[in-house]
Amino acid sequence: MSRTVAETNQRKMHSYYDYSLLFLILFLVCFGLVMIYSTSSYNAQRLYKDPMHFLTRQALFAGAGIMVMLFVSKIDYHIYVKSLPIIKLKPITILYFLCLSLQTYVLIFGNATKGSKRWIDLGSLGRFQPSELTKILVIVFTAYIVNLAPKKLDKFSGFIRVCLFIAPLLGLIVIENLSTAIIISVILVSICFVASKKKAYFITSGLMLVGLGLIFIFCFNSYRSDRIDAWLNVETADNGYQILQGLYAIASGGVFGKGLGESMQKLGFIPESHNDMIFSVICEELGLFGAFALILLFVLLIWRIFIIAINATDLYGGLIATGVLAHIAIQVLINIAVVTNTIPSTGNTLPFISYGGSSVMVILFEMGIVLSVSNQIKGEK
Repeated sequence: MSRTVAETNQRKMHSYYDYSLLFLILFLVCFGLVMIYSTSSYNAQRLYKDPMHFLTRQALFAGAGIMVMLFVSKIDYHIYVKSLPIIKLKPITILYFLCLSLQTYVLIFGNATKGSKRWIDLGSLGRFQPSELTKILVIVFTAYIVNLAPKKLDKFSGFIRVCLFIAPLLGLIVIENLSTAIIISVILVSICFVASKKKAYFITSGLMLVGLGLIFIFCFNSYRSDRIDAWLNVETADNGYQILQGLYAIASGGVFGKGLGESMQKLGFIPESHNDMIFSVICEELGLFGAFALILLFVLLIWRIFIIAINATDLYGGLIATGVLAHIAIQVLINIAVVTNTIPSTGNTLPFISYGGSSVMVILFEMGIVLSVSNQIKGEK
């Protein structure tokens, strides 16, 4: 029997799932575990008599994060903005007040580290950084607010309206951790910028934020102005030791590096080399070739998220993917810029790679949401 034109044109559709993005995520997590062991084994043996101390803890968080990511990726991302049946509240509303409460708690009772309060002590479970959870909230909440009335962003007043919703959280984070506040601001502005048809007022807003940031740094926080002094005078400033040792590591690595596990700077010269400064040890052990390969992996990751963002089935999903893209891009850029002394020290981790349970769990949760957005895209079978 000959097919009709309608039957010929009819195509069976199936849900799309970005396995390329999933592979990149898993590869980066595994590479991060390898580098954490390489950079931390000496100090772990010296401090805890166990060279795998940091690796074991990070592997547990990474494994849990991957399970959470896979679970979240199969959940419809619209559930975060739908009212729960019993309490009649949206999950995003609950998360908003939870983050606000945690940020207030850490400001009052949190542990002070290097001049700022960022952590809540959980005893034997380690420490929790509430600002990491706030990043998820800002992405999902900003996307939701903008999605309700995207045309209002064509005016500056519409942008201010969105900012006012995030202002309480951002204000607390500025006091606690300026570098995280910068990342959250970039996420907020990126989502609004993509949704708005008028772009000119973003330039004015950016200049105003930079001006306010400089006033805050020089007038209210002396230790942050000391970091700028260390950036400008890295060889002579008291606070420039870590960055200087990181630059030595990068320079000594050459093109192809000394070999995995052969770093000298990690042997006590770079304090906590498995954290913020891990990229310098990557350069020393794997050389510029390894560093370039890692940057290329991040570029591919960002590209896959971009493809998901532009093919999302609705504006809300596209804006969520945009927020995650902005988060990863700015955090990678800031971390590498700090390690190479391009900008003053900020204390931000390298996503997927640096040691930190809160960081890897949050970033994998975000990846789960992006995969959920991709799962809603319909493709031809």
